[in-house]
Amino acid sequence: MKTTTESTDLRSKFAAEFEVIESGMNGGSKSHIHSIRRAAIEQFTVLGFPTIRNEEWKYTNVQSLVNRNYVLSFRHEAVLDRAAIEPFLLDSLNAYVLVFVNGFFCETLSSLPAVQGKIVVGSLAASQQAYGMVIREHFAQHADYSSDAFTALNTAFAHDGAFVWVPDGQVLDRPVHIVSVADARSSDVFAQPRHLIVLGKNSQARFVETSGTVGEHMGFQNGATEIYVGEDAVAEYYRVQDSGGQSALVNTLNVHQEQSSTFTTVTATLDGLFVRNNVNILLNGERAEAHLNGLYLPTASQHVDNHTLVDHAKPNCNSNELYKGVLDGNATGVFNGKVLVRPDAQKTNAFQSNRNVLLSETASINSKPQLEIFADDVKCSHGATIGQLDEEALFYLRARGLGEDRAKALLLYAFASDVLDTIALAPLREHLEIRVAQRLHKDF
Repeated sequence: MKTTTESTDLRSKFAAEFEVIESGMNGGSKSHIHSIRRAAIEQFTVLGFPTIRNEEWKYTNVQSLVNRNYVLSFRHEAVLDRAAIEPFLLDSLNAYVLVFVNGFFCETLSSLPAVQGKIVVGSLAASQQAYGMVIREHFAQHADYSSDAFTALNTAFAHDGAFVWVPDGQVLDRPVHIVSVADARSSDVFAQPRHLIVLGKNSQARFVETSGTVGEHMGFQNGATEIYVGEDAVAEYYRVQDSGGQSALVNTLNVHQEQSSTFTTVTATLDGLFVRNNVNILLNGERAEAHLNGLYLPTASQHVDNHTLVDHAKPNCNSNELYKGVLDGNATGVFNGKVLVRPDAQKTNAFQSNRNVLLSETASINSKPQLEIFADDVKCSHGATIGQLDEEALFYLRARGLGEDRAKALLLYAFASDVLDTIALAPLREHLEIRVAQRLHKDF
C-alpha cells in the first residue's frame, strides 16, 4: 500500500496518486481502458465528493468520512489468512470463491473452478489480456461516471475485482461468492474493487457478494459492479453487508438487461457504520423482468442509505421492488427509489414499496419513492410506510405467554421474512434467517 501525500484533502490525494500511477505505465497509458480511467479522474476532480446540497445525497453526509487521512490501497501488500476473513465466508454455499483484500485479488484465499467450457471466473486484472475484447465491450459502459463522483473515482482506479463471463447458452454450475475485505488493522484504508459480469444469450448464473472490514481502523470500500444480462439470460445477485466495526461502504450496482432477461437482486444490510447502496437497472429489451428486494437493520448510530433506479426503456417489461427496514437506537436510514418509464415503454408494469419500523424515538428514516412516467398505457404503483410495531399483535402474543422481548422479535422476524423469502438460494436464505434472528433478538 502507498500514500503519496500526508494531506487530508482526499480529492487532491487521489488526483496526485493517479498521476503517479500513470507515469509508471509507459505504453499502457495509451490503452482504451486507461483512456476511460483518465476521463473518469478528470470528471471526479470536477465533481468532488458530494455534499448534502446534492439532492441525491441530501440525507447522507459523507464529509466526516472523506476528511480522514486514508492509506490509498493501490498496491496489494495486505496479507490476511483464512481466519481473518472467516466471518465473511459462507461455506454452506458450495460456491466458487473470489477473495479481494483492499480491492486486489487474493488467489491463496480463493477457490476457482477448473476449466469449465468457455466460462471464465477470475480476476479482472488477470483477465484483461486473454479476454480484452469482452472487457472493452462492457467496461464502464453500464456504470455512468459522468454525474456520480464515487462511480467516477472507482472507474479511475479500476485495477482489479471479479471478472465473470458466461457465454451464450452456458450455465454456471455453482454460485460465485465475491468477498471484498478492507484490511484496516494498522491504519484507515480506502479500497475500490471493480467487478464486471457478462452473461451471454440464454445463460444462467448466481452470485453472492459479502463485504467487511478487518481491524479497528476505518475501512472504506467504494465498490462498483457492472452486470450485463443478455437476451433470455437469468441472473441472481445477492449482497450481504455484515461488516460491523469501523466500516464504511459505498456500493454501486449497475445492470443492463436485454430482451426477455430476468434479473433478481436482494441486498441485506445487517451491520456497518455507514452504508450507501446504489442499484441502477436498465430494462433495455422487451419482456425483460427485474426484481429488487432489500432488508436493512441499523442500530446504535449506524446509517444506511438505499438508492434505486429502474429505467424502463422498452415496452412490455416488469419490475417489482420491496425494501424493508427495522431501525433502532440512534440509527438513521434513507430510501430513495425511482421508477422511470420512457415514452416508448408502453405496457410497463412497475411496483415499488418501502416499509419501515422504528423501534426507538431517536431512530429516523427518510423515504422517497418516485414514479416518472412518460407513457400512457402502464400499470405502476408506489408507496411507503413508517411506523411502530402493531400493538394489537403484540398484545395477542403477550396474552399467550410470550415475554415482551420475544414477542417483539417474532413480529419483527415476520416483518423481515417477506424479503428473506425472495432469496432462491437456500443455503444463503437459511444463513440470513439465523443472522436476522440474532440481530432482532439474541435469544431468538
